[in-house]
Amino acid sequence: MNPFASTSTLPFELPPFALIAEEHYRPAFLDGMAEQLAEIAAICASTDAPTFDNTMVPLERSGQLLTRVAEVFFNRSSSDSDDFTNALAEELAPLLAAHADAIRLDPALFRRIAALHERRGLLDLESEARYLVERYFTEFTLAGAGLADDDKARLRDYNKRLSTVTTRFEKNLLADTNDLALVLDDASELDGLTPGQTSAAAEAATERGLDGRYVITLVLPTSHPYLAQLTNRGVRERLLAASRARGIRGGQFDNRDLVLEIARLRAERARLLGFDSHAAGVTADQTAKTPQAVADMLGRLAPAAARNARAEQADLQAQIDAEGGGFELAAWDWAFYTEKVRRARYNVDTAAMRPYFEFERVLQDGVFYAANLLYGVTFTERTDLVAWHPGARVFEVAEADGSPVGLYIIDVYTRDSKRGGAWMNALGSQSTLLGTPRIVCNNLNVPRPAAGEPTLLSFDEVVTLFHEFGHALHGLFARVTFPKFAGTNVYRDFVEFPSQVNEMWMLWPEVLANYARHHATGDPMPQDLVDRIQASSTFNEGFSTSEYLAAALLDQAWHRIGADDVVTDVAAFEASALAAAGLDNPVVPTRYASTYFAHTFAGGYDAGYYSYIWSEVLDADTGEWFAENGGLTRANGDRFRSRLLGVGGSTEPLAAYRDFRGRDASMQPLLDRRGLN
Repeated sequence: MNPFASTSTLPFELPPFALIAEEHYRPAFLDGMAEQLAEIAAICASTDAPTFDNTMVPLERSGQLLTRVAEVFFNRSSSDSDDFTNALAEELAPLLAAHADAIRLDPALFRRIAALHERRGLLDLESEARYLVERYFTEFTLAGAGLADDDKARLRDYNKRLSTVTTRFEKNLLADTNDLALVLDDASELDGLTPGQTSAAAEAATERGLDGRYVITLVLPTSHPYLAQLTNRGVRERLLAASRARGIRGGQFDNRDLVLEIARLRAERARLLGFDSHAAGVTADQTAKTPQAVADMLGRLAPAAARNARAEQADLQAQIDAEGGGFELAAWDWAFYTEKVRRARYNVDTAAMRPYFEFERVLQDGVFYAANLLYGVTFTERTDLVAWHPGARVFEVAEADGSPVGLYIIDVYTRDSKRGGAWMNALGSQSTLLGTPRIVCNNLNVPRPAAGEPTLLSFDEVVTLFHEFGHALHGLFARVTFPKFAGTNVYRDFVEFPSQVNEMWMLWPEVLANYARHHATGDPMPQDLVDRIQASSTFNEGFSTSEYLAAALLDQAWHRIGADDVVTDVAAFEASALAAAGLDNPVVPTRYASTYFAHTFAGGYDAGYYSYIWSEVLDADTGEWFAENGGLTRANGDRFRSRLLGVGGSTEPLAAYRDFRGRDASMQPLLDRRGLN
């Protein structure tokens, strides 16, 4: 009676979380892998000449049990992990790697795909079906399907080991992040935080059995949002030091050896696959195509960003000196004095915005409201449906005519069992072939206030909510035939584009006016404050762009090393890479240092962290299009939905963009947005 053995009977095939127990996962994974391999074997055993219907269709139908259990388990292991999920994830990692290789490296399967690819122009295929053949052939080729048998054996070893060490990296990071949370004894040390933030710190301490004390949990990036508010310079220093210490303290959670091993294994695997570096192998199947194209773009932006950051640094030092501070600006001072300069120059206090950003109102009257204006969709909470955690809420999404779209699940609050950051994932993705529904999930890490206190978001947390919801819309709106193209299954350096577009609605006048109201009085955010926010849009962009580019360039540096290059010191390698890019300013640390760079060493953005700014070129250009064409309207939303969100991965991404925009994207709007002219 394993709940994963058959399709759920709940609305939209929502997994039956109330019935799923720990003992169900492992057998479902093992049965799912065995079932899919049997399905692949049946394809390859056919004596008939390969056709689309006897090869590609059953390939796309295969693995449904494995998909069901994997979607649920990996969502749980990231959002609500424990000793069980950690142990099982580590056990499964090499098994799943071997399973993927058994399919991608199967010579009989590849021969059938290659035969279809060679004759694809002669086959009577619709465009999506033809593209499916092309994608499978490309991906199998890049994965090593054409290698000799002894090389395939070596490749399997690489993939198996990489799956194990990247899983261990993420496990170590979560444990060290929890262990390094800042524990404070006195409320006076929290001076500068709001009452709600102070109560959240007290609540976090109570959850750890530290009644009467205060705990500030760490976020995934280097810079913690509280650094902008804490008046105690010593506490700020301790908070930043804790963040930067993750994975480098020695002991069982130290990630330095794993970083070196992951980089080396990826470089050796790339050489086996015929590439000079891992970055070359990754970008070959992205819109960027080459590491040099990435380097050219990042190299164009880095000098201007570093120059702007140095000018901002001088302004912050002048503020310190004017106050008689008597010290030199340090990294832990940057956010705090940035807010002082922002207030002095633009009369904008980001902390004072929190009362206008109450979570429920932001979600219902901001995020959902913008989606309704653009696409006509509505959201109704389904309190009768159970998700993976009591704090996760389920909403049914419907079209303007009432027809169903899917389910949206949001899990807002931070907890020790949840990995850092914010993300979107799917528990079900639409495809006509399988008749599957859509279930998309957003996870955030907002500190939970004490009982009875409102959840007030920071400016950046509101941006994050709109961003992740953009991914959710992409997953909800894709309409494809084949599972391979479902939802957000697009090129990695394109996937951030729809989410970044959705950020723009946060400050769009009619949206902001609808949700930015004082949580206690209901008064709207004053228009002059809104105007000042807009006027300060490029303020501190030197810092923001520099810390992001530093991480993107660090990711590239680790993955452009060759198989014969020897790296033995993580810190020295980092320092050299950042100095080469001119981004080695000690008061502007990289957004992620290597030992807690989950995106690149565990999260699937290896050699791809450049994707955010690569996609932002399209995003900024799209923002210009919306502004020129009437803004937030149903007509514009329907165009964006049908030509970009709705095609999923079934079309070459830049071709889809040209179909929407009428031309390739221009970089100028990005340069304007970030003040990099």
